[in-house]
This record gives sequence, structure tokens and C-alpha cells, in this order.
Amino acid sequence: MPSIEEIKNQVTKCTNCQLCETRTNAVPGKGNLHSKVIFVGEAPGRSEDKNGEPFVGAAGKKLTAALESAGIAREDIYITNVVKCRPPNNRIPSTGEREACSNYLESEIKEINPKIICIMGNTAYGSILGGNNITKNRGRIVEHLGNRYFITIHPAATIYNHELLDVLKKDMKKIASIIKK
Repeated sequence: MPSIEEIKNQVTKCTNCQLCETRTNAVPGKGNLHSKVIFVGEAPGRSEDKNGEPFVGAAGKKLTAALESAGIAREDIYITNVVKCRPPNNRIPSTGEREACSNYLESEIKEINPKIICIMGNTAYGSILGGNNITKNRGRIVEHLGNRYFITIHPAATIYNHELLDVLKKDMKKIASIIKK
């Protein structure tokens, strides 16, 4: 099993799909290697592509605020995406692009071995669990292939619909209670 450092090196050199041709930086996961929770989003956005780090843009700021409201420090978690390179024009990653990155996400999960994996948004939900209705299923815990998953909205949704910030904060409080048990 590769170490997180080896996974990071593989991601930054990856040419498994055409996204490598348009990226500025590949964006491997980042955070606490002993975290009890991994947060998984869709794909890097513009700020993430520029900086080579996950969740550093507007959605990242919303996530950090929701985490802090639940008493979770950003440095205590590990955060990553289904796809490690930004799709052009921030489009939803194709099935092929998601499949090209799937081994990286699987390796990150195995290496960190969290208590729970927080799936953020429809793309991550569909990629990992085959789900397709985040609004109907958010707030639920799902057991799948020996892992526990918590389903929630993507923090970017709170940028366009400010009422969803309370939903995200409520879900982060639920995650906090799970990891503190």
C-alpha cells in the first residue's frame, strides 16, 4: 500500500486522463494523516488548481466555517476530491475522469483508515456510492464495503443558496459527534 507521500507524488505526475493537459496543478489530498474523518468533494476549482491544495477557495472557506462551528479544526481533518485535476470551466468530471482518479482516492482512504468518510455533493456521492439525490439522502450514514460514509451537501452549494449554510453546519455537528465517540 502506498504512503500518502507516494500517493501525492503519483497524483502530481498523473497523466491518466486529459485533465492533465489543462491543469495548472494536480491537487492531492491534504491534512491530518491520523484523522478520524476524510472529507471528499468533487474536483478542484480555480483556487485549488492555482495553489495545488484542496478546498482553499470560496467553498473551502464555507467548509472551514462550518467545521469551526462544530468544534472541528481544519488541521485535524484530511480532505480530498474524487478527481484530482480541475475540469475546464469547472464542469462536472466525466465518468472516465472519475475512474482515472479512483485508485488515488481508494489509496488515500486505506492509508488514513478513518472512522468515517464524509461525502460532499452529488458527484462524490455518485462516484463512491452510486447515489444521485444528495438533497434526499444528506445527513445519512451508509455502510459500504467495510467503510462508514456520511452524506452531505457540497460546501459550494452554500455560496449560491445561503440557507444551505445552516444545513452544512448541522451536518458538521453530526460528524463531530460521530468522531468524538
